Parts: sequence; C-alpha cells; structure tokens
Amino acid sequence: MKVLVADGVSPKGIEILQQAGFECVVKDKLPAEELLEIIPEFDGIIVRSASKVTKEVIDRAQNLKIIGRAGVGTDNIDIAAATARGIVVINSPGGNTIAATEHTMGMMLAMARNIAVANETLHKGEWNRKKYTGVELRGKTLGVVGLGRIGSGVATRSLAFDMKVIGYDPYVNEERAQSLGIKVVSLDELIEQSDFITVHMPLTPKTKGMFNKDNIYKMKKGVRLINCARGGIINEKDLAEAVKSGHVAGAAIDVFESEPLAANSPLLGVPGITITPHLGASTVEAQIGVSVDVAQGIVTALNGEPVSTAVNMAPVSAQTMKVIKPYLDLAERLGCTACSLADGGISEIKIKYNGGIADVDTKMITIAVVKGILNPILEDKVNYVNAPSLAKERNIKVKEVKDKSVENFANLITVSVVANGKTQTVQGALFGDEGRIVTINSYRVDVDPHARILICPHINRPGIIGTIGSLLGYANINISGMQVGKTEIEGTSMMVLTIDNEIPDSVMQQIINMNGIFDVKLVNYNVVK
Repeated sequence: MKVLVADGVSPKGIEILQQAGFECVVKDKLPAEELLEIIPEFDGIIVRSASKVTKEVIDRAQNLKIIGRAGVGTDNIDIAAATARGIVVINSPGGNTIAATEHTMGMMLAMARNIAVANETLHKGEWNRKKYTGVELRGKTLGVVGLGRIGSGVATRSLAFDMKVIGYDPYVNEERAQSLGIKVVSLDELIEQSDFITVHMPLTPKTKGMFNKDNIYKMKKGVRLINCARGGIINEKDLAEAVKSGHVAGAAIDVFESEPLAANSPLLGVPGITITPHLGASTVEAQIGVSVDVAQGIVTALNGEPVSTAVNMAPVSAQTMKVIKPYLDLAERLGCTACSLADGGISEIKIKYNGGIADVDTKMITIAVVKGILNPILEDKVNYVNAPSLAKERNIKVKEVKDKSVENFANLITVSVVANGKTQTVQGALFGDEGRIVTINSYRVDVDPHARILICPHINRPGIIGTIGSLLGYANINISGMQVGKTEIEGTSMMVLTIDNEIPDSVMQQIINMNGIFDVKLVNYNVVK
C-alpha cells in the first residue's frame, strides 16, 4: 500500500510506515492541483494544516482508506465527504498537548511581563524598566474556556502560580473540575470574574466570534486575553479596538482568522498585543509526537483494525480500547456467522452483552458485529466508519442490550438476526484473548471461527455423519474439527465441521440433496478482514 506524506511530517513517522511495509511518497508544500492529480494512487495520506483534503480530492481518491491529520484540528479535511466514502479520518489529540499547554503559559507570562516588547526595544538600545512594569499572576483569577486536555493542563499549571482558576465547559462535570482544583462557572460569570481569560475550544459555528465587543466590554477593565486554540473564536477587530481603548490591558494571540496573518490585520502594530505565528505545536517533541501517533494510526487502520483517534466514528478512549480490542474480532466473526445462517434480507440485529463487558462502552463492538454481517453480502467495503450508515440505508434496526448478570461465561456476546421472520442466534466468548463461538441456535459448540465451518442440522440417525465425511474426503477436503449433538428439536442433531479447504458448489449441492439433511450453511470467515 502507498501512503502520501505531505506538509513536512517528522521522519520518525515515516520510519514507522516503512517498517510496516508501506511505500511512502513525501511531498512537502504540495500544490492543490498536484494533489488532485496524484491522489488516486494512494491508500492513505498524512497532512498537517497546509494541504486541504476537500470533497473534490476525496471524490478522486479511488483507493483512499484513511486520512491522518498530524495535529489536533481537522478544519482542512472534509470529514462528511470522507465518512460518506467510508474513509477513516484520524488526528493526534494528545501529541502536541504539552507543547500547546506550555506555549499558552509562555504567552500569558510574556504578556503579563511585557517580555516581547522589552526584548525588542532593548535590542534597539532603549532601557525602559519603568515603562514595561508588568503584573504578577499570583492572586489573579484565570478563566479557562474549554477544559479539555490543553485547558486542563493550563489550569493545573496556573494553580502552581497561585492563581485562582475558574472554568467554563458545557461538557465537563463538576466532579472532574473539582479533581483539577477548578470551580465550574457559567460563561457570563467567567467573563465578569476573570483577570486573565484563555481560550481552549474548537472552532465551530457556535464558538466563532464567541468573544466580541458585546461581551469583551462586560469583562473587567484591565483583563488580559490569550488564544492559542483556534483563530476566529475572538473577533480580531473588536479585540484590537478594546486594547486600544485600554479596556483590555493586553492580548496574546497565536492563532488567527486567516493564516498566514494578512498585512492589514487589525492586530498588527497594536501596543499590548503579543502575537506568534501559530507556534502552539511547534516543538521538536510535539512534531515527533504527532507524526508517530498518526503513523501508528495509519498502520492500524490499513491493517483493518479500528483506531481510537478516529474522528468520524464512535469515539473510544485508549483505556476502553484496551478492554474491548480482544472482542472486536470475535464480534465480527459472530456477525459473519449470523449472516450466513440467515435466509433472506436481514431486518433486525440484536446484540446482547452479559457480564463485565456490559460495564464498558460497547459501541465499537456493536459496529464490529454489523461489519461482520454486512461484509459477506455487500460489494462495497464495509469498515468501522461506514457500517452503521450502511445498515441504516438498508433499514436494518440495530439494538444493544446489556445485562451484568453472568450466565455460563464471565463475558458473553449474543448476536441475533431476524430475516423473513426467523431469528438466528449465535453466542461467543473469550478464552484468554482467543474468541470462540459457544452456541449456534442454542446448540452448544466450541468453534474456532478463523477459517470456514459447515453447519448441518439433520435427522438423528446412523449413516448421515459418515456419508458427509466421505463426500468431503473424496473431494480432498480436510475436516480439522467436528462437533455433533442433539438440538432442542426432538430427533434432530446438529453437525458443525471445521473445514480446511474451499467446498466446490457441486459438493455442497450433494450434501444439500442428502436424505435427512435439513439445511447446510457454509460460514467463510475469510471475508472478515
């Protein structure tokens, strides 16, 4: 597979891709026209903020399976278009956390102590100690808008400066804030109480222009603002006017509405405004970190596994992923088995979780089941991104049920599908990290679902098992495992054979035509990728 690496990604990430056997093509400062021309040949692409992965690019990307953003923001990627095509979009939410946190602290200190302007004038031969008297952070109230990784990091470091820290974040509960030593307040309260305000929110329609002249002038006179998150959250024109008027004592801005910063920007040349050219993630360590994170995600995704940093699929924390990862392959194979048993179009999928697994976020496992059901029946490649939407398009209802009670296994996954009014049910459990199918339509089995199995419900009478064995033997088809037993229907048994080779249609037809055979289902797990 080929991966296009754009925008100056660290060589450490490229090494990871090459060690995994991928061909890497490095194109720094890639023109949009060239990207459109070459994108059809690539399976993956890594970008930073310069290259734009638009809908037009995605429409031309015939082989593209994953887009990696070496950083946090994905503003330059059309996520909706990627999702519609089943293309995974990943980022590196943690790779530059420390760099952005420390840059925020540096900007706050530089602004409070007039470091940038004092340095500039001293180089010009001016000695202005009195003119550039600053303020201390100690005892001041810091308002943190957005308590994610970076906002929380700034908050804890500011507490070490003996600041009082309050925070606004509609998605953070009070218990989490208290554990950080932060008091959660409304946005209005934060605006009214803060001596310093630092922004750590994504740029969305709701946050664009979040701070403008209407609420800037509700802030304390002498307030200082920091934005190392996303340009456009603070209205630049309104901020510049507020600094000029003296209502805002200072501002430290690393991100802008338009980048590179335009020559006519209202922020330029305003005393009291400290600006840097989007340096939040620009440390040696951060550039290596985001490159390594995204490269590892690319390798994982191109190997057919879900990535915890995907932004267009159900979010899963690293801790949760560690718990559920062994179940994903089993869930997909349970889905494949249930699909093979069904006759006709599937209208409903029900997944039940018993035991300890019911305590964790199982969305990803449920998607794995749906993926396993759809992969054998659709021409389109089904993955963790498009499986839910493909099921919805086909009016297949998907239902999750959780029950902490334990049946025969500490953790049990039950998959039931309804097709033409009939329900087919399979159950699976882990033995260590190895998944096994443990029941098929209430018949107890112990099946290793990693090749292909033949399921034959039949009349419980002598000769049937031997005849099927002989038919397969004459066709040079090896049986590596066999389980036979009575089902709940009187006089009926079920035979489950683990088969090492493909079964020709002619042999399948002979088995189906045998007297005493009710049904024959071949489950080919090779479609699970």
